[in-house]
Amino acid sequence: MEAREHVAPKKPILTPKAIIHQNFGSRACYVVEEVKEAPQTECPGLNIPQMGPCLYRCTLQLPELSVISGTFRKKKDAEQSAAEIAIDKLGICTETIDPTPQEAQESLVSRITYIFSEKFVVCDHPLSGHIRATLWRKGDLCGSIPLSVIAFYDAKLFNLCKCINPEVESNPFLVISYIMRATANLHQFLATSERHLWIRRLSPYPQDIIESLMKEHGSQKCIQVTAVHIPSSVEQSIEAVTLHISSREYYLDIIANELGFEDAANVLISRNLGKASSETRLFFTAPKSYLPDLSSKFPNGKETLYLKGSLNVRASYFAGQDITGDAILASIGYTRKSRDLFYEDVTIRLYYRMLLGKTPGGIYKLSREAMLASELPSRFTSRPNWRGSLPRDILCMFCRQHRLSEPLFSFHPMKTTSGLSGSCLKVAESGENVIECVNGFSVTSPKHSDSELFKCEIKLLSRCGDLILLCSPKDCYKKQNDAIQNASLKVLSWLNMCFKSMILPFEQLYETVDNFNIQIYSKNIIRDLLAGQSTHNGQLNGIHCNKFVESIYMNSSYDMLGNIVDSLKIEGPYSGVCPSSGSLPCIRYSVSLAVEGENLKEVIEVCDEFEFEVGVGAVVSYVEEVVMQMSVGQYAYFSTNLLSTELIFAASAGDSVKMLSSLISKKCCMEYEISLIRVAEPPEERMEQALFSPPLSKQRVEFAVQQILESHASTLIDFGCGSGSLLEALLNYPTSLKKMAGVDISQKGLSRAAKVLNSKLVTNSDAGGHLTSIKSVILYEGSITNFGSQLHGFDIGTCLEVIEHMDEDQACLFGDVALSFFRPRILIVSTPNFEYNVVLQKSSPPTQEQEESDEKTLLQSCKFRNHDHKFEWTREQFTQWASDLAARHNYNVEFGGVGGSADVEPGYASQIAVFKRDWKLEDDVLKHADEHHYSIIWEWNSKKE
Repeated sequence: MEAREHVAPKKPILTPKAIIHQNFGSRACYVVEEVKEAPQTECPGLNIPQMGPCLYRCTLQLPELSVISGTFRKKKDAEQSAAEIAIDKLGICTETIDPTPQEAQESLVSRITYIFSEKFVVCDHPLSGHIRATLWRKGDLCGSIPLSVIAFYDAKLFNLCKCINPEVESNPFLVISYIMRATANLHQFLATSERHLWIRRLSPYPQDIIESLMKEHGSQKCIQVTAVHIPSSVEQSIEAVTLHISSREYYLDIIANELGFEDAANVLISRNLGKASSETRLFFTAPKSYLPDLSSKFPNGKETLYLKGSLNVRASYFAGQDITGDAILASIGYTRKSRDLFYEDVTIRLYYRMLLGKTPGGIYKLSREAMLASELPSRFTSRPNWRGSLPRDILCMFCRQHRLSEPLFSFHPMKTTSGLSGSCLKVAESGENVIECVNGFSVTSPKHSDSELFKCEIKLLSRCGDLILLCSPKDCYKKQNDAIQNASLKVLSWLNMCFKSMILPFEQLYETVDNFNIQIYSKNIIRDLLAGQSTHNGQLNGIHCNKFVESIYMNSSYDMLGNIVDSLKIEGPYSGVCPSSGSLPCIRYSVSLAVEGENLKEVIEVCDEFEFEVGVGAVVSYVEEVVMQMSVGQYAYFSTNLLSTELIFAASAGDSVKMLSSLISKKCCMEYEISLIRVAEPPEERMEQALFSPPLSKQRVEFAVQQILESHASTLIDFGCGSGSLLEALLNYPTSLKKMAGVDISQKGLSRAAKVLNSKLVTNSDAGGHLTSIKSVILYEGSITNFGSQLHGFDIGTCLEVIEHMDEDQACLFGDVALSFFRPRILIVSTPNFEYNVVLQKSSPPTQEQEESDEKTLLQSCKFRNHDHKFEWTREQFTQWASDLAARHNYNVEFGGVGGSADVEPGYASQIAVFKRDWKLEDDVLKHADEHHYSIIWEWNSKKE
């Protein structure tokens, strides 16, 4: 056994609003108003009107004073600020000091005295509801409260017991022994029964209180509550039971009868399951050896109480604590919201959904409401493409479900040189610069750059603060959120693999932790988490799970469709719109449980719209394989014998008993019916990132940098600059450039470009201006097919991945305008190679069979890389256009590209033409051009002489 030092759990830090609520309750009134403020531009000199952010101010009205917060972008921040100001003005002490064990014992006696007071019985407290309900009991039971009710329905009392002994957190039934000890000091006020485990007042409540309480439930009515009976023996099936409760009966007595006892004194109650506000609990048998021995003590003087009896493994896994004997899972009790008894039905379906919610994959399935189709994805590509709960939220939920501390996330910012990613070879250092070899080019970059990447480290801790698991991924990300989500997904993926692979020994699973950058510090706790689930996996209700499922879970890239799917039929005309790697298909599906050889079928799950990302494991493997063979508008029908009992019961909203009998007595299969509704194509950048490192966008920048270095250019114009990504990237490189300009037709893109460039240039200026040689940057608004003398005569012009967004005739017009009027010394034009889409959209290199097949057939099956592309040229088309253009305007042209190779089919992913002028400009030519004036959107000039 691992030695563990038990420490008191950390007290949660109260927010300012929570402190105000503690002191004033409903007397605190928050009024939030929207504030109209003049917009403050983030970019001085920007000639585009900017909308200011929506701001909020909060007024907090208290009996003693009124305060007003500052302005904030979020309403909740304004409220917290107002509460914080009020706390400061009122001098409220925000530090909470835990009482000593002796002080806690004295407070415990006072709390019990208050609980049985006349004031408490009429207040709106869950425990007050129990006291009022016991007044309907007959004889000696009238007003008798079971000890377990007092222990679990009063949070203040429970917290006091934790101050006496921190082990109460892991063994909550210790609370009962402390209550009995405290009650022994109140023998003149309270009567107790150690044999029957109840407490009651010696003197009855005043008659006027009794009469008032009786009037609340004057009319007798009966309610029916569905619950689940969980036998102690795993050989016995769980079953639904109905509790018939009269308004003049104590509901715990009815539950006791269901468990085979006369009254509630012998019923113990678990913690609430699920959310903190939930009334779903386990009610179970108190064993005969349960009576606490108040004289038994640890060497340190602390009492102990452990349950001895037949352990209910399934119920214990749900509760996260020992449950003995048979148990009833029910959602019933008294709340602060109403004095009436609250209840909700707990069905077999809900039982299995709660069981599913104990695993990472199950939490994700529940968030998508697609038990039989969704799977926890293996990769987090981007927030817009993720569906369902985010990995971080799933991890937090998992920790709560297993009563662990909230996961701890820590960041490790990492500085990068020149912002380069992927494989780089540092070949030399020169002064303040680093010379690196990237894709065959020598690139000079500063040693110190403001580009920052993030790593996220995750720790899982027990409630007592013991370190259980540490995940330290090696991957870096540009955004903190991406680092958090990917690190969380690593932890979830390993845990999910363990939960799915219960047929493997734990030691074999433990050997896989290095693949997930995980270190285990407490094997026992991890083993305990998995052991509870293993009682449900493999043999549920006498039904053995298909072990073939486990082998599939362990291999997400299997090619076994023919062994899994039977009788696949795809119907409907072929539309030509098909899913590809990275795309987002949306399907409508239904799944039925069918008895083979008989006309007996029951619909289990129906989903009208289910969208998922292809290639990241976000859907059951065989469903994705089938969808990949379909086009929009087609229907697919197939069956499979992969039965997962938990998923079937969690998904089904039908008659569970009927389905259970079918499963036990007959051979069944699941029948799927799928229709492909639509397909959203993946962004071009996403497809490229899947295959290229560094990404093609960065490789294009490095290609341009190489041309700048070789030509010693001092001025550059970016045609179709968009949001300024190229101009911003060029600031990371020490080049000969002194002036940069960008032109675009989109005000939104230019506004974003101005803000990004201004931020970076100001940062560089504050650092002394040593990171870049740029002295001037200017952004113009206008079409690149119109001539304006402001864009004439630059050393280098760039037009990277722009022309395909124009109509083909407009793209040709740009080429003529650029070389006949703008006349840069060098013009770099890049555009997608349509032939390479075969590779991108299949996410695999072309096979020998594909190379030998008809090229036209392959290209006809490809789509443009972006929905906004008006055309995409093959290598032959691009070469023809560029060669003709160069010949017309007396330019030389060279061809190259990035991504792929010119010598290997299908060539470069992004094809590039470099036009070069070797003759001097003649200004008189401009007199024949129609002048177009470009509006200056933003301009920056270095203050440094």
